[in-house]
Amino acid sequence: MGGEIIVTALIFGAIFGVFYLYFSTRNKERLALIEKGADASIFFSSKNRRSAPFWKVLILNLSLLLISIGVGVFLASVLTQFGVDEETAYPGTIFLMAGVGLFVGFNMTKKLERED
Repeated sequence: MGGEIIVTALIFGAIFGVFYLYFSTRNKERLALIEKGADASIFFSSKNRRSAPFWKVLILNLSLLLISIGVGVFLASVLTQFGVDEETAYPGTIFLMAGVGLFVGFNMTKKLERED
């Protein structure tokens, strides 16, 4: 019973620590730039920069991930027919194909942002 509470507290503590470090260092960097007389416009993203809408990127990556997981399950079932151990074939091909799908999605997102 006590172990679950400790693990949960450690997870939330780690998440809090990451966010605290991110925001505190960002604040220190900005203060240092302001003290040196840097232009405040560097803190804001420019409106001229065009990027693909978030929903397009999300749908593209999610669809490629789900397609590649399905292909991974199919390939694993084919591999088990050829004598590969089922406990190795399924997780291995699913994770391999999911990684390939995310990599393809990353490259397609870069192309999508260049087009827009």
